[in-house]
Amino acid sequence: MHIDTDVAVIGAGLAGLAAARALRRAGVDVVVLEARDRVGGRTLNHRLGDPFGDTVVEVGGQWIGPNHTRIRALIDELRIATFDTHDAGAKLWEHDGRVRRYRGEVPKAGPMQLADVQIALTRLERMARRIDPAAPWSAKRALEWDRQTVASWVQRHVRTALGRSFINLACEAVWAADAADLSLLHLLTYCSSNHGLTQLISTRGGAQQTRIVGGAQAISTALAAELGDVVHLGVAVRSIRCRDRVELDSEAATVRAKRVIVAMSPALAGRLSYDEPLPADRDQLTQRMPNGSVIKCMAVYDEPFWRADGLSGQGVSLSGPVKVFFDNSPPSGKPGVLLGFLEGNQAREFARLDPAARRRAVVDCFTRMYGRRAAQPVEYVEKVWAADEWTRGCYGAFLPPNTWTTHGHALREPVGPIHWAGAETAVESMGYMDGAVASGERAAAEVLAAL
Repeated sequence: MHIDTDVAVIGAGLAGLAAARALRRAGVDVVVLEARDRVGGRTLNHRLGDPFGDTVVEVGGQWIGPNHTRIRALIDELRIATFDTHDAGAKLWEHDGRVRRYRGEVPKAGPMQLADVQIALTRLERMARRIDPAAPWSAKRALEWDRQTVASWVQRHVRTALGRSFINLACEAVWAADAADLSLLHLLTYCSSNHGLTQLISTRGGAQQTRIVGGAQAISTALAAELGDVVHLGVAVRSIRCRDRVELDSEAATVRAKRVIVAMSPALAGRLSYDEPLPADRDQLTQRMPNGSVIKCMAVYDEPFWRADGLSGQGVSLSGPVKVFFDNSPPSGKPGVLLGFLEGNQAREFARLDPAARRRAVVDCFTRMYGRRAAQPVEYVEKVWAADEWTRGCYGAFLPPNTWTTHGHALREPVGPIHWAGAETAVESMGYMDGAVASGERAAAEVLAAL
């Protein structure tokens, strides 16, 4: 194919599709180029086998929270229904070889341990309020916070073993990374962008509150249907040349445009060939923004048997390898679906195993938490996101120490006719589907102003 257009968008995830939709509605000629054979990016539905063939589960992003206003407005406009994550009943946590029940967001523990966790959360929340997520490098203590990892901060400021384990677990659950990988400034920036760490780890009233009927990929599918034949699948752009017009090359198509929006994670955007070469700050940034490591695993049962036991299906384990659990059943309640995440070091370690061994390890975790009935799922589903050719890790990218303050200003800054979108570039709801939509709309506004 040879295509001439006003604007080319690389990537048909939520960010790219939202950008294309905004441009199309403004009367701009646009094309969307997607390397995969599907739309949706890091959202992906999986249809279960018989006898549950009419049920989908999400092996990618799936949750929206009460502060996710942009994607909520988009869902309403597309007439897509939502439902609440199952939250009724007690939660479980595994510690020191025992599984205990608890309610609330923090597991039961001794008063000193609980106080330690609460003091750490309060300190982090207070520090995050000093950060402008649009320019975290401008904070008064930005250099100090960016030169240390979350792990080093925890070592100095959190006194109990349980408190340290809780903050480390939060890093794995939110960033799919280890506390030793993560800049403290990045944690604070992300928390500032998302109304605090408590919001990020909460279900009711938090970032895991709401799910999409029919799976989150249905949002991208609806957007693509609205855009029609401007969306081209199986077009893997390899290079961007900036001449009098922008020229995009792939094996399937050559596209010429006035402007281009790259709606990809920074790590993948950095793998494209650029002529003229990218400025050093932007290129160095993409080299220093790895994606997280996560394997999303689900065991399917005839019914959610844990609900009859008074359990919500939510839980945390300090033993692992699965450390975070959810009830991921459909709105009808059948089949029952237990969801568990392998994250950070656990994801990297278990990605090296054969699928059968990995399944046994995950189902063993479900069995320890929820009893013998969890040992025999009728179906097992997983997605190793680091092995996905066009993703190479989830949930998103994170910044290690000494990156926000040295190269962070290049994250959203256009390079000539090249603009950047993606959940990582969002000022509000950074890293979430809501942030992806916002980033696409922001990039579209930049392009419209330039045109």
